[in-house]
Amino acid sequence: MIGIVELILYRLKTGCQWRELPMKAHLEDPYSWQSVFHYFNKWSLDGSWERVWQHLIGRFRACLDLSSVQVDGSHTRTRNHGQAIGYQGRKGSKTSNALYMSDNQGVVLGMSEPESGQHHDLFDIEKHLGELFEAVQGLGLSLEGLFLNADAGFDSEAFRNNCQAKEIEPNVALNPRNGAISDRDEYFDDQLYKQRTVIERAFSVLDSYKTLLIRFEITARNWNIIGFIVHFIKILQKRKKL
Repeated sequence: MIGIVELILYRLKTGCQWRELPMKAHLEDPYSWQSVFHYFNKWSLDGSWERVWQHLIGRFRACLDLSSVQVDGSHTRTRNHGQAIGYQGRKGSKTSNALYMSDNQGVVLGMSEPESGQHHDLFDIEKHLGELFEAVQGLGLSLEGLFLNADAGFDSEAFRNNCQAKEIEPNVALNPRNGAISDRDEYFDDQLYKQRTVIERAFSVLDSYKTLLIRFEITARNWNIIGFIVHFIKILQKRKKL
C-alpha cells in the first residue's frame, strides 16, 4: 500500500493524468493506474484521509501555534464541469471558492464546503463559518478564547457575531466601504493582524501542488485534505519532529 500512497502523492504534486502515473517506479506488483484511482476514491469516500488528518493533529497537537488563528478565502480554477463551479471576474475563469482556517504558522485546520466562484467570502457566512468551526472542533481543538484575524472582506456584523457566539475574539480589518473608519468603534489590533500573512503563505504552498492549483475533478474537495496532511508533515520535518 505504500506504493499506492506514493503514487497518489505524486499526482497531488504533478497534477498528471491518472494514466500517466509512473507505476513501475513505485509498484512491483502488476497494479494498473485504475487500481491507484480505486484506492484514492475509496479512501476519499470512507473518510480515511480525514482520519489520518485527525490522527496527525492529535499526535502533534503540541506543535500547533494557537496564539492566533487566521481565516481567509481562496479560489481554485476549474477546467471541467462539476460541483461548486462559477465564473469569477477577478480570476477571469471558472473557480470554486472556500474558506480556510490556519494556526499561527500556516497549518490549515479546517476548510468550508466550496461554493461556486462568483460568490464572495461573506456568502452564506453563518453556514460556512459553522463548517470551519466544526472542522476545528473535530480535531479536538477548542475554539474558546481564540484570537482570529480576517481581512476587510469579512468586515460584517454577521461575521463578528458568529465568532463571538463561539467565544472567539475577531480581529477584522475595517472596510472603508462600510463607512468612515474614523467613525467606527470596533476594536482592531494592527500588530496582531500582521500574523495573517501565514495563511497566504500556506496558500502558496498548497498552490505548488498542481492538483490543487487547477481542479479537473468533478468533486470539489477530495484532494485538499491530502494537501493539508503533506504540508503539516513538511512543517514537522523542518522542526525535526518526524
